[in-house]
Amino acid sequence: MKGREGAARRIVLALIVLLAVEVALVALDAAFPPDLSRGARSSPVALDRRGVWLRALPVENGRWRIRADLERTDPVFLARLERIEDARFGWHMGVDPVAVVRAAASAALHGRVTSGASTLTMQTARLLTPHRRTLAAKLIEMTRAVQLEARLSKRQILALYLTLAPYGGNLEGARAASLAYFGHEPASLTNGEQALLIALPQSPEARRPDRRAAAARAARAAVLARMVRDHMLGAAEAAEAQAEPIPRRIAFPTLAWHAAGELARAAPASQASVITAIDADLQRRLEPLAAQTARAQGAEAVVAILVVEIASRSVRAAVGSGGLDRPGGWIDMTRALRSPGSALKPMIYGFAFDDGLAAPDTQIDDIPRRFADYQPQDFDRVFRGRVTAREALIYSLNVPAVTLLDRIGAPVFEAKLQGAGVRLVRPKAAFRDAGLALALGGEGITLRDLAVLYAALGDGGVAKPLAWTQDDAHLRARSSGVRLMRAAAARQVLDILREAPAPKGRAPSALTRGGPAMAFKTGTSYGFRDAVAAGVAGGYAIAVWTGRADGGARGGLTGHDAALPLLFDVADQIAPMGSVARPIRPRSAPLALQRLSRTGAGPRLIFPPDGATVAAPGFGPASRGLALAAGGEGLAWYVDGAPIPRDPVGGQPIWRPAAPGFYRVAVIDADGRRAEARVRIK
Repeated sequence: MKGREGAARRIVLALIVLLAVEVALVALDAAFPPDLSRGARSSPVALDRRGVWLRALPVENGRWRIRADLERTDPVFLARLERIEDARFGWHMGVDPVAVVRAAASAALHGRVTSGASTLTMQTARLLTPHRRTLAAKLIEMTRAVQLEARLSKRQILALYLTLAPYGGNLEGARAASLAYFGHEPASLTNGEQALLIALPQSPEARRPDRRAAAARAARAAVLARMVRDHMLGAAEAAEAQAEPIPRRIAFPTLAWHAAGELARAAPASQASVITAIDADLQRRLEPLAAQTARAQGAEAVVAILVVEIASRSVRAAVGSGGLDRPGGWIDMTRALRSPGSALKPMIYGFAFDDGLAAPDTQIDDIPRRFADYQPQDFDRVFRGRVTAREALIYSLNVPAVTLLDRIGAPVFEAKLQGAGVRLVRPKAAFRDAGLALALGGEGITLRDLAVLYAALGDGGVAKPLAWTQDDAHLRARSSGVRLMRAAAARQVLDILREAPAPKGRAPSALTRGGPAMAFKTGTSYGFRDAVAAGVAGGYAIAVWTGRADGGARGGLTGHDAALPLLFDVADQIAPMGSVARPIRPRSAPLALQRLSRTGAGPRLIFPPDGATVAAPGFGPASRGLALAAGGEGLAWYVDGAPIPRDPVGGQPIWRPAAPGFYRVAVIDADGRRAEARVRIK
């Protein structure tokens, strides 16, 4: 009886001791947990909408530590890595007892270490907290491996190893190595590439392929031989893999440098990468186009481009400067506050149409007029007299736009834009109230906000924020947005903008069946500092800007000359993405097109109108002259029977009266039809 009681006491004592040991181990584990912070710090990566690499950012000390994404990593490579590095990885608890016994027996037999016992988990523990290789350090490493196994799944441990493993120089992780050495993600790897990625972490500097090609080749051959020996690869396949050239290191891709960097920095630390809405193919086509435009406009010029898919508001391309080698090229000019010039005028007309203050054919006076202490002038300092709202917007006349803004109310106009998330910034804090000058670019706006407004015009007057990531795009597609104006008003504005004069060498979009039906507006700021063009075509909103990053003045570069050709070039590059040009339907053709198609209608003289009295800006050949305007094809101009030459730069007919008096102005189209006006010049 006493024997039984003693045995029971010993069992209870053993259980208590075991429980105490377990409690102590749990307490020690809680008190001294493994430091996972190094694995949590990885290079943020921005990918395009299809997973193509755009840009990554380095971590501490300029190291490229790209977080592994096992879903995008070659599964054959993962299986071979486990089998070669840790054959029992799937079932051990961090320490492989079979490997430990084998390594100890081999060391005792040979008097030195001949084989290692490190598991992938133990290697991961060492990578998390690097230390010198000693017996004490090995024991700590084994303890940490057990702790990791208690906290993480096998797949998480493998991902952590492939994030931290060194591959030579400042490269850490299989993704960084694959991109730097092979130029692609490790989603699909050749046999030779797999062997090299398995061999490098064991001696990354001694086997570094871009500096020690012979050592890298020998290490790769050893891994390939192991694959053949373990029946993972045939001898012929191994020989073919060994014949692959040893790679040199290449630079990481840096597409959409500004936007991708911004999105990568904003990505959650838990994500391996952020999937942006950018289309890498389109971005790759637009960046050289922007750089070429910037070079053509001067040593200090930079260029910004935004392309937005209207249906989802996805930003498909974002060019911030047209080259980091440009002065100020590191500044993202899509975020900079710049004057839009006349690029906000379509919103003024849209609000006026929406409120019933005007219609496209409403007559408005383009004459000298003062609004309190503000007196606007047209860009060419010439007034056209009475014109329609359609004509005033097509030719970007200033007085009619200010007249309508005065009727709407500048504060109301500004409030409507703010309600849609668009911010206008006054140049001086002293200007508390929105003034009428904002009709002509008197307040600053970013190119991003300008794209929001033009995308709203293309979406029936509904404004939504831009979508920079695929997740944002899904939300925007389901969002109702903010109604900026009624669909009918937005449609009327777009129909007018499609009649605007195209850049030199381009046919008007409304008359071109094969091209996109481009509705666009340009803007030029004071001192020619900013040249802006924005438009809607083929389901996309496009906004472009050219100027200097420091806001310096440029001589004579207008939005029509410096930005509009780029806008059309960008639209041409969108075509390969699958956009379809809107066909022209006779019943819905713009009004100006209907007038041109009327048999016997002849040209329509816009300026000067019949019976007008015009104040000339000067007289004689040296004067600035009066710009003549009319609707029609193949127009020729005459004053009192003498032909009027066209300006060699802009191609516009310029009349320079010799003296004050009465004149007869005539315009004749290609079919010989004629329109006349009798005017007085004073």
